[in-house]
Amino acid sequence: MNKNRGGLLLPVIAVIILVLLIAVMAGYFTRKIEPGLEAADMADTSQALVVESRDTAFTESVPASVEAKEATIISSRLLSRITAISVRAGDYVEQGQLLLELEKSDLLARAQQARERIRSVEARLTEARQNLVRAEELHQRGLIAVADRDAARANAASLEADLASARQALEEAETAVGFSEIRSPIAGRVVDRFAEPGDTASPGEKLLSLYNPFSLRVEAQVREELALTLVTGQELQVELPSLEQSVTGRIEEIVPAADPGSRSFLVKVILPSTRDLLPGMYARLHVPAGTRRLLLVPADRLASVGQLDVLWVVENGVAVRRFVRLGKPAADGLVEVVSGLKEGEQVLPAP
Repeated sequence: MNKNRGGLLLPVIAVIILVLLIAVMAGYFTRKIEPGLEAADMADTSQALVVESRDTAFTESVPASVEAKEATIISSRLLSRITAISVRAGDYVEQGQLLLELEKSDLLARAQQARERIRSVEARLTEARQNLVRAEELHQRGLIAVADRDAARANAASLEADLASARQALEEAETAVGFSEIRSPIAGRVVDRFAEPGDTASPGEKLLSLYNPFSLRVEAQVREELALTLVTGQELQVELPSLEQSVTGRIEEIVPAADPGSRSFLVKVILPSTRDLLPGMYARLHVPAGTRRLLLVPADRLASVGQLDVLWVVENGVAVRRFVRLGKPAADGLVEVVSGLKEGEQVLPAP
């Protein structure tokens, strides 16, 4: 009998202990805080700033591309084998610098043949002129017929024509020899080279490409509503995202015809010399688009919570944290607030 009672007592004690543990964890034996709201501290508005809207000049960002105003493709005027190329991509060259040499042994031989022909014709012409002088003297003395004198004149005139033709042939041959040495037409930078020594250069086939790094500009397609307000010589801001720079450019040209597909005008803006700027880079052209009324707040009153922007605004005398969406930075350290704030509200310094 006692043994049965002891067997029942242990489970009961275990259940009681478990219930007590649950009660302790649930907080039944601790002092509870009565539900309700505590009064918030009133905000110090001595440094509060009343938000006002302002009419601010607005610019529209237009995608643009950096291009070289002065660029050239180097090609050959002869069909010949390339013997040497003295530059590579990225090299800077001066105007008139030797870039590429072509095989010219046959051209030199042709020029030498032209020189020998000139000497031959000159010798024959000297003889013909002497014969003409003698023929004139004999004709004046009545010792030869008029036909013989005219034949001497014709022979001398024919040889003079042959001499002129031989000299032109020499000039042509020497010009061809000059074409075997290709020199830079501009001072600039080599963009790429498309041939190697041993290749055969064909007339018109590109061998090198160059550009003048001091003649870079941006070209952008600007919608017609904005393009019609621009004038040549006007200064615009150009943003270079990859260089993290913003420079002032000047409108050099506005193509006076719109693209019928996009209804936009091509605007070319010359850039100042900027280090590391290369053709083909992406740019953004900021085109004036009138004025717009904006809500602006000082940037130093903003705080960031993760990727969100926060302002402290006075509501019913209490400082309340407000999430806002920002626009573009403005002048004088101000930032545009797109949403989350109204005109007339008070903004407190960030704690």
